Order: sequence, then C-alpha cells, then structure tokens
Amino acid sequence: MSPQNSDLHGSAPDKSPVALLLIDVVNDLDFPEGEQLFEFALPAAKRIAELKQRCQAARIPVVYVNDNFGRWQSNFTTHVEHCLQDDVLGKPIVELLAPDDDDYYVLKPKHSGFYSTTLDLLLRHLHTKTVVVAGVAGDICVLFTAGDAYLRDLRVVVPADCVASNSQEENDAALKLMAKILKADVRPSTELDLEKLLND
Repeated sequence: MSPQNSDLHGSAPDKSPVALLLIDVVNDLDFPEGEQLFEFALPAAKRIAELKQRCQAARIPVVYVNDNFGRWQSNFTTHVEHCLQDDVLGKPIVELLAPDDDDYYVLKPKHSGFYSTTLDLLLRHLHTKTVVVAGVAGDICVLFTAGDAYLRDLRVVVPADCVASNSQEENDAALKLMAKILKADVRPSTELDLEKLLND
C-alpha cells in the first residue's frame, strides 16, 4: 500500500538505504557519572559532528534517538533548548550536535531506540537497510539499539570514534562485542566510505 503523500518531510530525504542514528546526544549529563562520561563524550561529539556533516552532504537522513529521561510528558524541542540555554554539563556537546530542522527524532523510554518507539516504522518508511549508530553510552544505549537493529536484519555500523562510555575499557569492550556478535563495522568514521555504504 503506497502512502497518499510520498513527501512528508520537507527537504529531508524520504528514502535512503543508510540512516545515521544519534543516540542520547541531546543530554544534560545531570546524573552521578555525568562528568566521567563527559570526558569521553566531548571528543566523540566532535567526530560525530563531522560525520553528520558528511551524511547530510550525501543525503543520508539523521535521526536523533533520545531518552525521555523518565518524563512521560517530554518534549524534544524543550529538552534541546534546556541543554543549550541552561548551565548544564552537556551543553558543549549539544552545541556541537544540535538538531537541524530537517532531522528526524524519536523519543525512547528505555535503553534501546527500538523499544516502544516509532524508529522501526520510520526506518521502514525510509527503506533503510544500514544504520550507522553513534552516541552515548557505547556500552548501554548504543549497544542495545545496535543489537535490536541487528535482530531486524539491518546492517550495523558503529564508528569507534563516535561512541563514548564511562571509561575507555567499557567502550572498547562494547565495540568488541558488537563487532563479534552483531557483525558491526566498527572502523573509525574517517575510514567510512559513505558512497559505498549507499551503494552496497
């Protein structure tokens, strides 16, 4: 069944075999381990910002997959404004990675971006076969989202320089697990050939 209106998203790509998923990057880091995570998340955010620019140039859609932080009346735009305007630890990261008007977003209640969200439906609409997963934390929400993508027969790419956890050891262990179990491509973002991904 074809949709009545095939162009629902303005200038954003309506079909793409590849999508960039940004996990929990709009984050005030207001939790006990926030400062520990920030140390690793800020360098990763710089790499993610560069990757996002490359994806936009290649017409690869960007999907913000963000925690609702236990607030069932969450509003993504309000949370972005909070992270940009208030004096919060995560502000430098959100300044680097603030969403653009044509980006997509999905609010998630739990660790996986697929659990009780519209992400699966959105990726089907986009005809996506490969997801590039970046963000925080590598050993929790990135891992769970990548695992659920793999269970849906999506090809998984997790650039090693675009994910961060509370420690380098935890992050490395998660990347190793994703490479082994999920067959994820974990090469650094600078080595990713986006055109090849689009045409594979």
